[in-house]
Amino acid sequence: MIKITSISLTALLTAFGLVLPVRAENLAHLSQLLSTKQCQLCDLTGSGLVMADLSGASLIGANLAGANLSQANLAGADLRGANLTGASLYGANLTGANLSSAVLEGTDLRESYLTNANLTGTNLANAYVQGAKGISQNAGTPELFYGWGLIETKEGNYQEAIAHHNKALILDSEYAPAYLARGYALLRLGNENGAVLNAQMASQLYEKQENTQGKELAESFVKNIEAMQEARRKGGGSPGLDNIVRGVASLALQFLLKGGI
Repeated sequence: MIKITSISLTALLTAFGLVLPVRAENLAHLSQLLSTKQCQLCDLTGSGLVMADLSGASLIGANLAGANLSQANLAGADLRGANLTGASLYGANLTGANLSSAVLEGTDLRESYLTNANLTGTNLANAYVQGAKGISQNAGTPELFYGWGLIETKEGNYQEAIAHHNKALILDSEYAPAYLARGYALLRLGNENGAVLNAQMASQLYEKQENTQGKELAESFVKNIEAMQEARRKGGGSPGLDNIVRGVASLALQFLLKGGI
């Protein structure tokens, strides 16, 4: 299972505005790209292309390591085999782009748009994808989508978290942690019945997989929500009881964040 907290040094430095030294950009190649949108195998290392209109550009095999493509329009661009190591694509439009076999080591894809992007043969495990829209379920593993879901949950982005967990479960319908994590996100959104159903499924799968700790935690999650609902029906509900339930739910989340499966 991947360690979701392991973000490359490059990605961390980029996120905090600290950029590693890179070679000066190749001005001839940069001019060629901007004037023709044709720059296969070009050296665009460290280039500044913030908000550039590169829709439909051909960048096959281009070296864009450390380039700043934040909010650039790369819709339909051909980036097959491109090196995007440490590049910033924050908020970039990559709708329909071809990123097949591109190198995305430490690449910042936060808030980018990836609907219908071709990610065949592309490894997103070390890319920073928080808030990215439209990632195909074929672009990752159940573990990867689950990990992204936990990242979104930590940031309070519960709808985005659920979307990632949904994809994890499409790929592996018996991936117990994704059910429990989805249950937690649903509870935070106020969907208590949905939370119970997901935790019950997690409990059944943990039992099948002989994971005693996971089973007990999922069962506790369910019992506390049901006790709270029963108390409300009898007129005995209270904010304190709600807080206890959320505390139990938080224990389940901590279990997952620490690698509990």
